[in-house]
Amino acid sequence: MPLARIDVAADTSPEIVAIISDVVYQAMVHTANVPEHDKFQIINRHAKDELVYPAAGYLGITYTPNIVFIQVTWNAGRPVEVKKAFYKAIAEGIHTRTGLRKEDVWINLIDVKREDWSFGNGEMQYAPKE
Repeated sequence: MPLARIDVAADTSPEIVAIISDVVYQAMVHTANVPEHDKFQIINRHAKDELVYPAAGYLGITYTPNIVFIQVTWNAGRPVEVKKAFYKAIAEGIHTRTGLRKEDVWINLIDVKREDWSFGNGEMQYAPKE
């Protein structure tokens, strides 16, 4: 049910992109209790001027042109502790497996209702039970 959007610099290697994709998916399954095989991702590469971040940093965090933006839309209801663990699993996983700085892993979650999804056929697979 989650949809991950991953935005990286145009010169990010296919190997690094594959690792980032895998880390995000593994964090969903192992940290956020997402069902196995529920992997829907949109990965976009951008020119340097299309990834905009504060050059002076924000909240004490500085960024580099290697910044990775990750936005995940998923069903609402997960507690704050799960979200914190999810952020940490992604940042640490990407850093450990690619060497990218944890500071450059920027994550945003969007909580939606179960009925806000259609997985195909124009149907609401998670329709509320009447």
